[in-house]
Amino acid sequence: MRPVRQNDKNGANRVVVRCGIGALALAALVSGCASGPSGTGSSGTGSSGTGSGGSRPAAGQPAAGLQAPPARALDAYASRLRKAQAARAAVAKRWGLAAPPLMPPAPPAKKPVVEARKGFEVDGQKELGLPPVFTTVPTKDKVVFLTIDDGEEKDPRFLRMMSDLKIPYTVFLSDYLIKDDYGYFRKMRDNGITLNNHTLHHPYLPGLSYARQKQEICGMQEVMKKQFGKRPTLFRPPYGNYNQDTLRAAKSCGVKYAPIWDEEVFVDHWEYREEDQDLHPGDIVLTHFRGPKEWKGTMPDLVRRFLQRVTAEGYAVARLEDYL
Repeated sequence: MRPVRQNDKNGANRVVVRCGIGALALAALVSGCASGPSGTGSSGTGSSGTGSGGSRPAAGQPAAGLQAPPARALDAYASRLRKAQAARAAVAKRWGLAAPPLMPPAPPAKKPVVEARKGFEVDGQKELGLPPVFTTVPTKDKVVFLTIDDGEEKDPRFLRMMSDLKIPYTVFLSDYLIKDDYGYFRKMRDNGITLNNHTLHHPYLPGLSYARQKQEICGMQEVMKKQFGKRPTLFRPPYGNYNQDTLRAAKSCGVKYAPIWDEEVFVDHWEYREEDQDLHPGDIVLTHFRGPKEWKGTMPDLVRRFLQRVTAEGYAVARLEDYL
């Protein structure tokens, strides 16, 4: 038997235990109602009986009032699950959420094939094997991916909130905004967050020559290697603007994917790429490292708005890299 997490019609998590033959056997074992072989049931007087005045349990059955070991194991698992759910609810309440965020499914064993979104290709996209630009990952999982750009605001409460709630996210960093505090982003890395390339100085790349674009992108790859230990394989062009030179330059220094976004969330509103102005499975959501200097709120305020929306609509937040 195995527990399976499902969402009910209100978006809440619950656990269903799917039972197979082993579970039916466990039910019979716990009930103690099965008759023993050769007619040695609970009321018989065969080799396992006691004659008049009661009977012993058949061989292999627990004594009266005791649970079989599998039943005790199941109860222990259910108890641990209840405690974990209560702890998640308490953390959510502490951060001002109406309900705990939904847990994402396990990463797909077979990764989806990610290609350039139709209309977002450049000349020679396939022939040159250029990194695809995409806004949504092809999946039926009811998940979205949170991505955060640039690195200007460095709010320690944001780090605590995301760690407490165990929310995955992906960041795209520009060196001119993070070089005053690389340590802040090392803390993210140490918490399992993937740090990615958003150029050295956040320029409008299509206005630059190939050589200058390569300097912006590949130069940031070297900063990432020096400061955080590895050159990333994900790159987001500033403002979502790019041309063939952009993707050629990115490929030349190890970039495999160029995700942009389908929705953008601010501290006080959402913006959409699609006409239906709604979330879809696999959507990439963009936001920025911003605070009260530019927005009417903090990074935790922003996260709260984001999580309340996606949770209410039955979406979990998954790790983008798990699908690539």
